[in-house]
Amino acid sequence: MGEAFVVQEQSIGAMLAAARQAAGLTVEQVSAATRIREAIIHGLEQDDGSQCGGDFYTRGHVKAVAKAVGLDPEATVHLYDQQHGGAPRPVAASAVFQADKKINVPERRGPNWTMALGVALAIVVVFGMMRVLGGASDQVRTADVQVASARPKVPPNMPVEQPKPAAAKAVKRTVTIEIKAKRSSYVQAHDGTGRKLFAGTLKAGKSDTWRAEDKVSVLLADASAVTLQVNGKKVQLDAGRGEMLRRSFGPPKTTER
Repeated sequence: MGEAFVVQEQSIGAMLAAARQAAGLTVEQVSAATRIREAIIHGLEQDDGSQCGGDFYTRGHVKAVAKAVGLDPEATVHLYDQQHGGAPRPVAASAVFQADKKINVPERRGPNWTMALGVALAIVVVFGMMRVLGGASDQVRTADVQVASARPKVPPNMPVEQPKPAAAKAVKRTVTIEIKAKRSSYVQAHDGTGRKLFAGTLKAGKSDTWRAEDKVSVLLADASAVTLQVNGKKVQLDAGRGEMLRRSFGPPKTTER
């Protein structure tokens, strides 16, 4: 069974407070882990970011607190942006960096042809001496080498070993999850390696399908607002309205013959 806790409001502050309480952490412990003042954390849980010093710092504090209490930091910031008018516009690089000073590049001097010619002549002399000395030693060694037969001799009536068939590749086991929203609700899903499959608000009437190997973990901000089918079978969530659930599902069990 997955963890479950009730969210009073569909807001970032309520999600952070509920996740902290479910993790058994106090505001003081979260403050020590994130180095964020307790007053700011109390404000975030009340959806008040006035003490953060601006929207940029508020987003950073939300991300740090979400990670400390066990929520997906990227998905939580994404939900914060949706609730506060979208992500901030990117700043053009030209507005930040201005080239006020000229960079003096030293002039490159021409190559020293005299030195290069001397090195080339030395290489030619050394190579010629190696060819002369190496040729004599090759002639001496060639006399003692016997030419090997291209085909190995096989005794008569000896069974020829047949190549063994390659071992069959292991069949990968996958888990398939189909989700449909009865009401709009925030949903996120990850595979067993932590790779994000989905994170965002699934609108009413919309559906989605996720497939992954070994495991899929889902977080439902309002579990009563969606229906799930895992590996073709409907899953009973048993959740009240506004109740958040975390669940993990694996591939179907194989029956032994």
